[in-house]
Amino acid sequence: MPGSVCSSSSIIQAKRMVDQLRVEAGMERFKQISLAAAELVQYCQEHRRSDPLLTGITASSNPFKDKKTCILL
Repeated sequence: MPGSVCSSSSIIQAKRMVDQLRVEAGMERFKQISLAAAELVQYCQEHRRSDPLLTGITASSNPFKDKKTCILL
């Protein structure tokens, strides 16, 4: 009897998985991706003037620049 209970629960679990995969397969993702990509491009274009990767960091405001030079003897 325990074997039949285990197999019936695994069958139920497999059916749930198949149903979930069918739902996911039926989703239209291309439109969502296209919209997200368009929004990302728009955001990047709107903020490009303040992007330090594009404009660079001035030496006076760079917290990672060495304050002193290193001299090896």
